[in-house]
Amino acid sequence: MKTSSPAARPLHVVAAPAGLKGRVRVPGDKSISHRALMFAALAEGRTQITGLLEGEDVLRTAQAMQALGAEISRNVDGAGKVVWRVTGCGPQGLQEPARVLDMGNSGTGARLLSGLLATRPINTLMTGDDSLCARPMQRVTVPLSDMGAHFVTRSRGRLPMAVEGTGSGKAITYRLPVASAQVKSAVLLAGLNCAGETVVEEPVPTRDHTENMLRHFGVPVRVEPLEPSAPPADTGKRISLSGPARLTARDVTVPGDPSSAAFPLVAALLVPGSDLVIETVGLNPLRTGLLTTLAEMGGALEIRNIRTEGGEQVGDLHVRSGVLKAVDVPAARAPAMIDEYPVLAVACAFAAGTSRLRGLGELRVKESDRLASTVALLQANGVEVETEGDDLVIHGVGARGSATTGAAIGGGQVRTRMDHRLAMSAIVLGLAGGKPVAIDDTSFIETSFPGFIPLMNALGAGLQVP
Repeated sequence: MKTSSPAARPLHVVAAPAGLKGRVRVPGDKSISHRALMFAALAEGRTQITGLLEGEDVLRTAQAMQALGAEISRNVDGAGKVVWRVTGCGPQGLQEPARVLDMGNSGTGARLLSGLLATRPINTLMTGDDSLCARPMQRVTVPLSDMGAHFVTRSRGRLPMAVEGTGSGKAITYRLPVASAQVKSAVLLAGLNCAGETVVEEPVPTRDHTENMLRHFGVPVRVEPLEPSAPPADTGKRISLSGPARLTARDVTVPGDPSSAAFPLVAALLVPGSDLVIETVGLNPLRTGLLTTLAEMGGALEIRNIRTEGGEQVGDLHVRSGVLKAVDVPAARAPAMIDEYPVLAVACAFAAGTSRLRGLGELRVKESDRLASTVALLQANGVEVETEGDDLVIHGVGARGSATTGAAIGGGQVRTRMDHRLAMSAIVLGLAGGKPVAIDDTSFIETSFPGFIPLMNALGAGLQVP
């Protein structure tokens, strides 16, 4: 379970020669994998996890939970299936770690862990790589401080960060100022060790993996409609739990990550001659914004074999290449597809007409300023694009008659800025474009999608890493 800082790995991408074809499974859902490890470490008893994403980010969370006292091992059963076994610490068993917790590039791991530690009577130091240390943490430290924890950070709330937890946390009611599943989850995790009712009010619903998994581990979580502050904003939710709460070990099956599936999915829509099936992808309704948007664009996409595994809905995605049309994506859809906007922007670049992606302010505080990085990626490769406030406006080449060949797109050099999703989006653009694309570094892809380049090559991408 070793992690390391990867050496830079540039890549020169040319158009896929004959389409992308086959059946594949993408790695396990990253959001669910983080939560499975954390909740299993808090539970009483032993949990077995199958399908865990073995990317760098999740391995950092596994190391952190080991340092806090959980017993974690990776095993291979008689059928060759990888099974992770976690023996939890119980409600009061977390121990003060002997070393700094290094979360690498994982914003999810760092923010959720902040909530888990906030109401435990231990002191912890947390850090990360250069990218994570540049990202703001105030959005979690502000409500967690109200619950009794004390934080010492660098300027503007950045890591490295000292967490002085409290053993007598205060249950609060917190209304999310910005839609964020990470902040919601951090407050709920802190509430597990507080006497009384902890409430999170979210005017815009965000992914609910934390609520689903808490129930799976035996913690009652109540979800009710949030009375709107102003009509017609009637989609909000009030999420609450009562503490202190005990978690009971339960086995977890992690579905394929829809955010990872987005890259071969969009590539197959864009590369002529493609016919691809992506198996066992998570279809949580709060994660399917990209599928909704691609359908609005006319994408040849069919969902088959829908079923439930491990408390989450899954299905198989059958996608074929075709011509896309422009789309206007409402801001309210952003929480259901926040990680997929860079590759959606690539799809819009090849579509006929002008697309507008609304309300993308959250992208400014991702691994990079992902909004600015997406604009730079497209502009470097001949796409007309601009921002208007927090909206992204993309003028697709289809409006100039090049939607099928993509001949007007490509030929640029892309700086990934240590952002794995930007690197994969650039690869998709290069596979579909008419000119080669140079990418400065693809090493950070391993943080969320280990084996991405070999998987794409197995489908016919022809990627060659120097």
